[in-house]
Amino acid sequence: MTTKRLLDCCNSDFQVMDKALLLYAIRASEGRVLVSESIAITQPLLNSVTNAELAASQGADIILVNMFDSENPQIMGMPAETKPEQMLHELQRLTGRIIGVNLEAVDPNFATQHNDIWKMKPGRAATPENARRLIKMGAKIIVLTGNPNNGVSNQALGDAVKSIKEAVGDEVVIVSGKMHGAGIVRESGSSIISEEDVATFARQGADIVLLPAPGTVPGMSIDRVSQLVDAAHINGALAMTAIGTSQEGADVSSIRQIALWSKMAGADLHHIGDTGYMGMALPENILAYSIAIRGVRHTYNRIARSVCR
Repeated sequence: MTTKRLLDCCNSDFQVMDKALLLYAIRASEGRVLVSESIAITQPLLNSVTNAELAASQGADIILVNMFDSENPQIMGMPAETKPEQMLHELQRLTGRIIGVNLEAVDPNFATQHNDIWKMKPGRAATPENARRLIKMGAKIIVLTGNPNNGVSNQALGDAVKSIKEAVGDEVVIVSGKMHGAGIVRESGSSIISEEDVATFARQGADIVLLPAPGTVPGMSIDRVSQLVDAAHINGALAMTAIGTSQEGADVSSIRQIALWSKMAGADLHHIGDTGYMGMALPENILAYSIAIRGVRHTYNRIARSVCR
């Protein structure tokens, strides 16, 4: 395929897109790429339609699946006949979107025991084995991050980037970073990530660094996020701002404000989280975010473009 902006890509482009073409498509879109996260194991808002499909219908370009167990693959709302090993390929076919999956880099020095919904499972750990399984299932992006209270540190994230990059090379886009403290108080608020952490992630092999969006974590102002975005760019990585603090369930005006702040800070990709209601952002907020960063023309194109194209 020829090089295209992600804005102009359709399902047939996504199906054959390799890492180099995907990164080019993101860069060429100039801060107008929207990533919507959904939880694999929660009941979908529309019962028999996956939250991923609902997010796609509101303008998301990339679907990020959270809490997807590579050893026991399931996504609620998928057709019952879907084979586990085809789960992500089928999700891409149904949504017509690029599919990414979260893996969690738990630091053994900070690992916690709890019974929340976020409780860790081996199939969600940021290991080369899990990364290989996800790639085989159809993931084009792997995001190394952490869910609440699981004890994910920047040191563990950097180590995971290195080991996964060495194992899979250029088979997949690697993203690394935290959108909240993930169970480590000393790495929360304004101390959640430093320029040194950003540089380390990039040196270890991250293609994209994940940062809290301005206004989502205490101390994450436009200026501070802009400094971190600059650090990513200087080190050859892209930057994705993220709403991971349940503000994906805030009012539409707040979402628009965060969207424009993130764009002002230099975000190459914009992430909206998975717990507006439990499982995904409020649909109207996905739509509002998309319109804020790229207008109705590109938003409606993404919504209206058939998955058969």
